[in-house]
Amino acid sequence: MNSKYLDGRPGVKLTIPATDQGIVLRRSGTEVDGYGIREALVFEHEGTYLMHYDASDDKTGWRNYLATSKDLINWEKKGVILDLGPEGADDSSCAVYGVPYLEDGVWHMFYIGSNYARVHPYDIPDFPYVTMKAKSDSPYGPWIKQDVVPFRMKENTYYSTTASSGAIVKDGDEYLQFFSASVLDSNKITKRTLGIARTKDLDSEWTVDPEPLFPLEEQIENSHLFFEEETGTWFLFTNHVGLNEKMEYTDAVWVYWTKDIQTWNVDDKALVLDGSMSNWSKTIIGAPSVIRHNDKLAIFYDGVEGDGTNQLFRDIGVAWLDLPIQIPAKEE
Repeated sequence: MNSKYLDGRPGVKLTIPATDQGIVLRRSGTEVDGYGIREALVFEHEGTYLMHYDASDDKTGWRNYLATSKDLINWEKKGVILDLGPEGADDSSCAVYGVPYLEDGVWHMFYIGSNYARVHPYDIPDFPYVTMKAKSDSPYGPWIKQDVVPFRMKENTYYSTTASSGAIVKDGDEYLQFFSASVLDSNKITKRTLGIARTKDLDSEWTVDPEPLFPLEEQIENSHLFFEEETGTWFLFTNHVGLNEKMEYTDAVWVYWTKDIQTWNVDDKALVLDGSMSNWSKTIIGAPSVIRHNDKLAIFYDGVEGDGTNQLFRDIGVAWLDLPIQIPAKEE
């Protein structure tokens, strides 16, 4: 496969282009979330849409915040829902990307923690990323952190550097979590992919598949799943990490598809959104979150207005796909 990237990392041949609407949630003053908002996770409960997102104020590191909406366009900020852990804890530097899952009236949250050290406010979440857990009786909280270790990094594996929370679905009597994984190769270059962790009990340890979902060369991270009932197809939306002459950065949303959630083909993929399609963020296209709204699929993502690549000062936008999703024919 031809690549547009300097290091030859794979690209995509197919495109399922989304139609961008623009920014729907902006950062506020520095005392609230003014250093940036990013990595939205959107879900619905009893007619209200909820958005978990990462943000930072002028006093504290990056934490999980909540906003709510009735229409996916107009959002009301509710504030911080997950605080940092004490000094030395695995989430002492960040507590972000809270993936929710409702089971038997209990809300489970799998979130990313890190105990790296960096001066605020430039303490953007960074390796090592670990998966941690909290639970609540309500999607609005309060969220109670648990002494549960779902899974951790493991030396000499594809998840030796990162093993952080991702989309969760139930398949039969088993829960599958499509988590973000990364490894530093022999040249100290980070390679990223997704893996599957499995459990039958959300309050216990998960077993990680020995092989990744896709090759590490794909350079993807973060996941959100959508099952299209009309066609019986699973779609996995993920963030691609690109590369220019100066740096790596999240440059696109890709989608993979399959009829069998346990089996995926790396060649069944397409570009959904990049800077050429966004009407406001021309370089950065951050982590996707998707949710159905009538006959369309909303795709939330974070970005930087203009062509900047700053990790700070991001906002959250939305783009749309018509349903059912039209999978293009592969090139011969």
